[in-house]
Amino acid sequence: MAIALETTISYLSLESFLELPETKPASEYINGQIYQKPMPQGKHSTLQAEMVMAINQRAKPKKLAYAFPELRCTFAKRSIVPDIAVFEWTNIPLDADGEPLNKIQIAPDWIIEILSPAQSPFLVIDKIGFALKYGTKLGWLIVPQEKIILTFEGDRFNSHHGMDILPMLEILDDWQMSVQNVFDLLKF
Repeated sequence: MAIALETTISYLSLESFLELPETKPASEYINGQIYQKPMPQGKHSTLQAEMVMAINQRAKPKKLAYAFPELRCTFAKRSIVPDIAVFEWTNIPLDADGEPLNKIQIAPDWIIEILSPAQSPFLVIDKIGFALKYGTKLGWLIVPQEKIILTFEGDRFNSHHGMDILPMLEILDDWQMSVQNVFDLLKF
């Protein structure tokens, strides 16, 4: 569950928020409010780690895309921390040495969120919708409790189950992954 942190300030600016020390788990800034993400549990952590690894194993060697876990992205007066932020290779913000910038100020191309048991799906869907409005091409909301993955592309929303093939970034269109493939990542 994302919880608004107690604050004595009725409105906090984005700049002031960004000056605060980082929290564990991460906090996000949305419409002047600070929301702390829930601490990831077993299924969430496993899916996050395995999805990052799967995407990077597929996309990095061909320099197509790169997946970052828990990367702060600040854009359009919000500062969010998707569970997984995927950038197409040509969109990865780099410094003069060709290394990733520490402060990311654009929306990722693909956002993957994994719903925790007590987390509000509405806040997570709002985060994905907001990112889509500002340049994100694809959003996934993985719901481990229901074995469902909701996908968002532009103004399209779909619910996927079982062997349904999930949409991918166009740059990864030769890669097919079903809902079952994603949840099989939980098996040891």
